[in-house]
Amino acid sequence: MIKKEKKQDIIKKLGKHESDTGSARVQVGLLTEQIEQLAKHLKKNKKDNHSRRGLLQMVADRRSHLKYLQKKDKKGYDELVKKLELK
Repeated sequence: MIKKEKKQDIIKKLGKHESDTGSARVQVGLLTEQIEQLAKHLKKNKKDNHSRRGLLQMVADRRSHLKYLQKKDKKGYDELVKKLELK
């Protein structure tokens, strides 16, 4: 789970306004943070297959959001990928 302070920081950094939690940019940022945390967990707990499945679902969800952003807002997509250091 992402701590409340970290989540608010991501929303401020990527959102259009303070309470913007539903835009694709914010969702990609939150998913990226969750993926990083879960990847660390799985390095320690190699046999945790339930969490591994959740990680794969999050990666697929993030990919869907990025695909949507790329189609709708190419400039915003490029900025987001650069900010989050993806690809």
